[in-house]
Amino acid sequence: MTVTDTEAFEAMVRHHRQLLEDVAGAVTGLGRAVAEGSSYERSAAELVAVIAGEVLPHALAEEESIYTAASGLAELAPLVREMSGEHAELAAMTERIATASDGPAAAGEAAAFQSLFARHVDKENEQILPALARDPGVSLAGLLEQMHSRLVASGADDRTGEGPGLEDRLVELLLAAADELVGSGEGDRGCRLAASTWAALRTARPDLAQKVTAALHRLARAVPSAPVSLQARHGELPVMPVLDVRELAPARRHEAIFGAFDALAPQGRFVLVNDHDPKPLRYQFEAEHPGEFSWEYLERGPRTWRVRIGRESAVHAG
Repeated sequence: MTVTDTEAFEAMVRHHRQLLEDVAGAVTGLGRAVAEGSSYERSAAELVAVIAGEVLPHALAEEESIYTAASGLAELAPLVREMSGEHAELAAMTERIATASDGPAAAGEAAAFQSLFARHVDKENEQILPALARDPGVSLAGLLEQMHSRLVASGADDRTGEGPGLEDRLVELLLAAADELVGSGEGDRGCRLAASTWAALRTARPDLAQKVTAALHRLARAVPSAPVSLQARHGELPVMPVLDVRELAPARRHEAIFGAFDALAPQGRFVLVNDHDPKPLRYQFEAEHPGEFSWEYLERGPRTWRVRIGRESAVHAG
């Protein structure tokens, strides 16, 4: 079906509106988590995923289509340079959200991102697109097709469902930030950042989630002690279901463990048996089920680890 320039203009404005709504929803979620004093890392990771998966790929596609056309018009060239600079600033803000030292810092940077992005979109809708629509030598329908082709090539278009893109690169950024935290003695924070990234990707991008899980195991080995204060209770091993994952392939272990947890009734318990300290799993539980689980070491190696995991109502573990 042939798209007219008027239809292309309307489609671009609708897409801008959708991007604004997606960002606003994620920023609101992060602000709510910080205001409630709950774990903010997962909400920050979800916002970064929205920006990396939707906003930044859209920005790159605009620069290679709409901005290229607009820069050829003398009256728009200075504005295009300004807008390209804003794209760079939005990317820098994303990095600061991902590496924020605490919840309020992440929420403040997120609010600044939302404000700049809203002003940026207004200039595109009210200045750049109308000027291009008035120029007889410009086809908005052709520019829209160029943008779509660029998004497909980057893997960011939701109709492809496959392919590498900025989301992959943002994951690299998040893991690099986690590495830096661990290397600077903030191992717990680094592992929590990686676990929150895993939680945001677990359903939407299982391939990237698996990559983050592998990195989390590496990061957790650098943390000198387990991130819990409960000690083993010698001689106490009540009768309850036991999940021994030692014979399972590593890629299937976390799936089996979370499946066992999901099947628990409130106040239910099971004992996890593993051949290494499941610290990475603990971080993932904190990201996926904050305040909903209990975690108690019953045996701490050197060859076997046993952890009693339970489903709580609203009691924070450890």
